[in-house]
Amino acid sequence: MTSDDTPRDPHPYVGMWVTADGFIRQELLPNGRYDEARGNRPSAYTGSYTVTGNHLDYVDDTGFTATGDVLDGVLHHEHLVLYRQADEPAGPVDVR
Repeated sequence: MTSDDTPRDPHPYVGMWVTADGFIRQELLPNGRYDEARGNRPSAYTGSYTVTGNHLDYVDDTGFTATGDVLDGVLHHEHLVLYRQADEPAGPVDVR
């Protein structure tokens, strides 16, 4: 195995981010892709992202672009505020 084949630790931002009400759930995947669910609509938005410092650039699969910044452990994605999902399973999402 060469050094290029050595698995790398995922970026610290990889994982599930959720709004306080749990309605929007954005998963940042280790392969540079994201999958965003809204309410009972899984994969409402999917695409790729890149990280530079604490800044994220998103490109939706339809070509739409967006940005985000992680400040004090909170992801500010355009008008959304998302928090790291705790390791324990979340409760049910109310999709009224």
